[in-house]
Amino acid sequence: ARLVARPVLDLPLLAGILALCATGLTVLHSASGGNMDLVTAQALRLGFGLVLLVAISRLPPPLLRSWTPWLFAGSLFLLLLVPLFGSGRSARLWLDVGLFYVQPAELLKLTLPMMVAWWLHGRGSPPDWVALIGAGMLVAVPVGLITIQPDLGTALLVGASGAFVVFLAGLSWWRIGLLLGLAAAAAPLGWHFLHDYQRDRLRMFLDPESDPLGAGWNIIQAEIAVGSGGWFGKGLGESTQAGLDFLPEHTTDFIFAVLAEELGLVGVLAVLAVYLFVIGRGLWIAADARDAYSRLLAGSLVLTFFVYVVVNGGMVAGLLPVVGVPMPLVSYGGTSAVTLLAGFGILQSVHAHRRLRSA
Repeated sequence: ARLVARPVLDLPLLAGILALCATGLTVLHSASGGNMDLVTAQALRLGFGLVLLVAISRLPPPLLRSWTPWLFAGSLFLLLLVPLFGSGRSARLWLDVGLFYVQPAELLKLTLPMMVAWWLHGRGSPPDWVALIGAGMLVAVPVGLITIQPDLGTALLVGASGAFVVFLAGLSWWRIGLLLGLAAAAAPLGWHFLHDYQRDRLRMFLDPESDPLGAGWNIIQAEIAVGSGGWFGKGLGESTQAGLDFLPEHTTDFIFAVLAEELGLVGVLAVLAVYLFVIGRGLWIAADARDAYSRLLAGSLVLTFFVYVVVNGGMVAGLLPVVGVPMPLVSYGGTSAVTLLAGFGILQSVHAHRRLRSA
């Protein structure tokens, strides 16, 4: 039997990614009141990310695996610099590297699952306690560093990206139950280590009307935007919540609320359908990977992308507490978009070097 050569890029996945990027630029133009400087800046970032996607897709997974410890160490080093040289409004999150700002925590959403997959590769499935303890230490270090910035939302997502690798490695259900039980038992203790604004976010999630002009403002205004969109929305550029500046962070964390107000439930379902297609296609690529490292890494990247969508969508709809998590490829932001597209480059690499089937 002969081997069948296939295209390097998975074109259906690429089409879904491009559709999300186009949607993001369209809604950003509307949410920003036609600010072309903002749209152009985001388009350049997305363009750079797409170039990176194509470049990474050409790299074989074994080469990425050999680079993994160095990439992880480099991102940790940048994270250690944040408390010393970082900047931000409510927390030190970004590093000014001259031409642009970098958020090292976003890089860990890529390099941490790479490192955990590197650690578990070749150690058998399901992982034993030695492998689990090592993976736990790899996850705990960056999560702890991000938490003290403080950026709890990003820390939880970074931790989830590493945990997904362990889950996909074949972790038994009784161990999963044990770890979840320990986490639940530690939750009351963790409450005492939260900052006041983080506690307020949890309180407002339960009862935003208790402080409608203060801590509950974000949730209430987002729910108004979502609810006022109806079935078909008010039309692009017609968002009153964004146009009158009632909705905070309407180009970043809450841009999906603007989309819901302007395109309505039908528009929201259409965008969510594209997200589901991208996630499903990514999981199919992960399942077809040729080795454990590729399978674990690709699967964790897709599941982390899924969590991005669920957390931001749930936050905007008032179903989850407010956290600083953008809607992937739609919200305005540089490091997040570029990192996500680099992650899709890894998926494309796994696709290009997957198991070849006989004709």
